[in-house]
Amino acid sequence: MPAAAIALGSNLGDRLANLRNACRHLETLAQPTGEFRYSLVYQSVPRHCPPDSPDFLNAVVELEFDGDGLELLRKTRAIEQLLGRDRKGARNAARTLDLDLLYVGDEQCDTQDLTLPHPRIAERVFVLQPLVDIRPHMVLPGEMVTVAEQLAMLLPYEAPLQALEEGLEL
Repeated sequence: MPAAAIALGSNLGDRLANLRNACRHLETLAQPTGEFRYSLVYQSVPRHCPPDSPDFLNAVVELEFDGDGLELLRKTRAIEQLLGRDRKGARNAARTLDLDLLYVGDEQCDTQDLTLPHPRIAERVFVLQPLVDIRPHMVLPGEMVTVAEQLAMLLPYEAPLQALEEGLEL
């Protein structure tokens, strides 16, 4: 069964509750006998968002999923909608929930709807830092270095994120 990682972000409403609710829904997608891992929760400043956008809370979960990336994308989009995500607003506008597929096993695809692994993982401390919490030695498909090494390459240019004391505990 392939492991799939999903980045969670929220910068609207009760951000921590939004992430916890998403985590509960994501857990239902996991194989009953498989592992379900989650990172610490980090606060990050918005990037490429409209001015005055609130800060994000970010985390990453990894689960064993019995399906492919497009199926998981459909399911994560349904969770976003269920938990109040409005995709009709401006691009990168404040949102209750953002779920981004990072990888689904070794699957590699590049379609209009989905690119796996996520093409901007290595550019985002707010994704790499929580991913390192759960899989520091992982080498993503098509890469040569671990996610921990990718994070180390970004940290001279960006400050490390601080974890919240409260987390995703289910």
